[in-house]
Order: sequence, then structure tokens, then C-alpha cells
Amino acid sequence: MTTDKGRARLPELRLDRGTLEHNVQVMAAWCRNHRVELAPHIKTTMTRPVVERQLSAGAWGVTVATVAQAAIALEWGARRVIVANQVIHPTDLEIVRQWLGEVSDLELYCFVDSTTGIDLAREALAGAASPLRILIDIGTEGGRTGVRDPATAGALARDVHAAPELLLAGVAGYEGIRSNLRDAATLAAVDEHCRTAIKVFRNLASLFEVTQPVFSMGGSAFPDRVVRAVAAYLQRPDALGMVPVLRSGCYVTHDHGTYEHVSPVPDLKPALTVRAVVLSTPEPQRAVIGAGRRELPYDAGLPVLVRAHDAHGAPRPSAAATASQIYDHHLVLTQAHGLRVGDQVDLGISHPCSAFDRWPGITVVDGDDRTDEVWHPQFH
Repeated sequence: MTTDKGRARLPELRLDRGTLEHNVQVMAAWCRNHRVELAPHIKTTMTRPVVERQLSAGAWGVTVATVAQAAIALEWGARRVIVANQVIHPTDLEIVRQWLGEVSDLELYCFVDSTTGIDLAREALAGAASPLRILIDIGTEGGRTGVRDPATAGALARDVHAAPELLLAGVAGYEGIRSNLRDAATLAAVDEHCRTAIKVFRNLASLFEVTQPVFSMGGSAFPDRVVRAVAAYLQRPDALGMVPVLRSGCYVTHDHGTYEHVSPVPDLKPALTVRAVVLSTPEPQRAVIGAGRRELPYDAGLPVLVRAHDAHGAPRPSAAATASQIYDHHLVLTQAHGLRVGDQVDLGISHPCSAFDRWPGITVVDGDDRTDEVWHPQFH
């Protein structure tokens, strides 16, 4: 953020506009080349200029986690929205009912994984102007939401098919079922989950109530395994036509950690840094930075030192350090060299989903590191 005098107020979250736009185009081209659609999970950023760029690049729609996020997406002009959860709260269902009656061009999808969820939706949507599109949620043992076996999925699909308030529109899964590692065991588990979701999709062919049912998977770590599973299915002579939709979200800014190491999409670049000041060098090879848990994601690894410069902007080319401990508003760097009190450091972060919701304003910079404008996430 900048003050009225135009000077930066540190710490600040910084977004490189050119890198962001590069990533949007890279992912759009990757999806086109692999013949899949993209409904980016915008809960990563919930920032209108970012989402507008994703839609302008050809995104099929958007994915959200909550009805509240869906409402914001509608305000921004999205008309094809996947709520990647079961919608069960009466207030949320009443809002959905209102949309189905008032937004004529809305294509709204929600997940279900229980008969209770179906019953609650049927009751709340009875007599609605349009049916709610439903994706059967396929999960994994010990994972998050979703049914655990194809038989249960079939029973739920028949219940949805019998409900005039609901429209059976496809199947959804989440392939990020383990730690984001690309070791043999994890890839085997991901592939098995994709095959299970495909099997359910194939089994439900006679029940789908749309011409082109959706097959949707989410996550930014293993989209290549999804497209491989889809391609194998579509080669079958009995394959049912589908709209394969990825729900990846973190690609848009990428990162300096988790996704830098596991993303299979080539040429994505990290677009986010947090700029902060060196507050103290209390011991040799130890520096304390003025940013901590309140400003820096730490759920997927501590930040990394990307670059440093002095208070006047002169580079510190020999600067090096490793983040070792984080507090509410302090980050401790060890093995530190070439840093002095008053220096400014740019910290690369891991897991962009945990960065945007910490900041009311994001400083957008151009390729020459000049502040361009400030964007404001809108999570509520």
C-alpha cells in the first residue's frame, strides 16, 4: 500500500501485473491444447480485475466455495458458476432459489453427496422457476466431501433425477487427495480417483438430464492426470459426450513454493511477493523481518527470500537467508548474509489462497517494479 505522499507503507502484498496476465494466457492455452474447459476456482483471489482477465481469456465459467462468493461472482458478470460444495443452509438455498427465478441466463451448478442434501434442496426449491444443476460429488476414503463408492453415487443420482427441482448435470471430484507431491504413490492415488470418477460418470449415462453433462475435477497440482484420464475415456467407443471442466485456481499467480514444485503446466511464473523491512539483525547470520503470520502465508511452507535492496533502492545482490520461524508480525531469517537493518526484502510465498485473504489491498506493479494501482479482494 502507498501513503498519501506516494511512499510505500510496508509490509505490502505486491502483484506483478505482467506475470499475472502471462499466467492467465498460459493456462488458457494449456486447456485449449488439452481440449478441456476451465472454470477457475476464484476463491484463490476473489479480486475482480483478476477474475475479469480469466473470463476474458476464455474461461468456461468460475468456481466458488460458497453462495456468498457466488453472489460476488454474479455481481462481476459471471453467468456460469460452480459452487464446489453441497448447499444446505436455508438462507443459502433461498438465495439460490431467488437467482433461479430472476437471473435468466444463469447456469448454476452445486455438488451433492447425501440424500439429506438432496432433500433440503428439494424442499427449499419446490416450485422454483428453474431447476438447480447438480453434480454428484465423488470423494476418497479419509478425504473431504464426496461419496466413497460408485453404488452410493448411483443412488443419489437416481434421487436427483426424480426431483423436478433438480437437474442431474454431471459428476465432480477433487484430485488433490494427498499432499502435493509427485511421487509414484501420490500419482497412483490421483489416477485411481480420476478413474473412479470417470467410472461413476459412465455408470450414470442414462440418468443425465443435459445434452452435454459436465465432468469436473479441481486443483492446480495434478490437472495433467485429469486430462489423461479424460482422454483415455473419450477414446472408448461407448464414451458419452461430456464437457470436461478443470477448477484450478492457484495457477493464476502461481507461487514460490508448493505449486512451483508440483505444477505440470510449463512456463507458469510466481506473481506474488510480500515486501517488508529488516527490523533487526540481533545476532550474526540472523535477521528479523517486519512481517509475520498476519501478513504471510505459512500453511504450505515459510516464505523464501527472493531479492533485497537498501532503503534507497540499491540492490543487495549478495543477500541470502532462510526463513526458520514465524510469529504474528515477525519472520526470523537464519543463515543470513548481506542484509542490514532498514533493508527491504521481497518474500516469495507458498500457497496463494492463503495470501489474498490477509490483505485488504494489493499493490499492483509493472515490470519495472513501479506501483501501478491497488486492487481490493472481496471475500464477503
